[in-house]
Amino acid sequence: MSEHVYLPFNASLPEYQAQVEQLRDAWAGGHPMAVHLIRHCLPRFLDERIPWLPKNIPEAELRATPLHLADFQLAVARGYDFLDWPSLTRFVEAVTQPGSPVQRFEAAVEAVVNGDAEALRALLRQGPDLVHARSSRITHFDPNIHAGTLLHYIGANGVENYRQKTPPNAVEITRILLESGAEPDSLADLYGGKCTTMSMLVSSDHPAEAGLQVALVDLLVDFGASVEAQGEGTGTSPVTTAITFGFIDAAEALVRRGARIDTLPVAAGLGRLAEATQLLPAASPEDRHQALAHSAQMGHTEVVQLLLDAGEDPNRFNPKDTHAHTTPLHQAISSGRDATVRLLVERGARLDIRDTIYHSTPLGWAEHGGRTELAEYLRSVGAPS
Repeated sequence: MSEHVYLPFNASLPEYQAQVEQLRDAWAGGHPMAVHLIRHCLPRFLDERIPWLPKNIPEAELRATPLHLADFQLAVARGYDFLDWPSLTRFVEAVTQPGSPVQRFEAAVEAVVNGDAEALRALLRQGPDLVHARSSRITHFDPNIHAGTLLHYIGANGVENYRQKTPPNAVEITRILLESGAEPDSLADLYGGKCTTMSMLVSSDHPAEAGLQVALVDLLVDFGASVEAQGEGTGTSPVTTAITFGFIDAAEALVRRGARIDTLPVAAGLGRLAEATQLLPAASPEDRHQALAHSAQMGHTEVVQLLLDAGEDPNRFNPKDTHAHTTPLHQAISSGRDATVRLLVERGARLDIRDTIYHSTPLGWAEHGGRTELAEYLRSVGAPS
């Protein structure tokens, strides 16, 4: 149990049962990986308000909690993002039937996320309809069945966590899917809403870290993907979503491909001072609030100053869907925006406000994030830990 090893997509039930026994033995031996999995996978140890966040339970207390076979089964099932053990067993029954719709789809997903172009082409030749097929996994997400298409897995976001990855040839894989008829703006039930591949792509670390996010944006647009809002819930606007998650290159690529800069939050997030100045007088209070959150996070100090001069309060928590657990100062620190941090502090940003998830001050964020110079500056102005 030195590390968590994921089984092949078509593993048998006895193989999963073996992992349950391995986890139970490792838990009994106090192995750190077993403790980590139990802490992060059993619902009883997760925050009721924030389902992905483990409760702050001391390890000794955690280890003293009696666990039974059903708990270890649930932890293994949740490790693969299934809702529960019965959901995993039903999946295994379907995926181990050669040629079944579930087996074919899951094999294609593996080809997509692992960059196996040859296998993907072969599967699509055998069944061209596969490009329109959808996941039937019953997960613990909201909603329980995300119904993502193969193209949604390119976004490396919203689907099974262990499948959120971007292979080096992701552009080639995406082209294969699109040339085979994948619908670029198809919607999946992700994060409590209905989302396109584009919205998932521009909010995901994996394609950005692989250096492929912008190339994938361009390819999707080449095949007709919209650069304007699609779907329902949060993240419908690709450019706003890219800004919210700090991917300025993706946001600029969307603008280059036709996304409009017609709201104050978008102009602020892109650092377009002239457009922000023009849009400010008619902007709603909600847009002004969001604009300050975006511009502080992205380090657009001149826009931040514009908004502060217009009366925006630096001490309000950011609005919903814009890192609402933090203030503009927290986000500016997290992103390492030195000039913006200093401006916010000079203009009255409080140093004692704690975020509502980790309960940490701005100085705590600087220390945790390794922002040494910012931490020294905050201490020099009396910031509490």
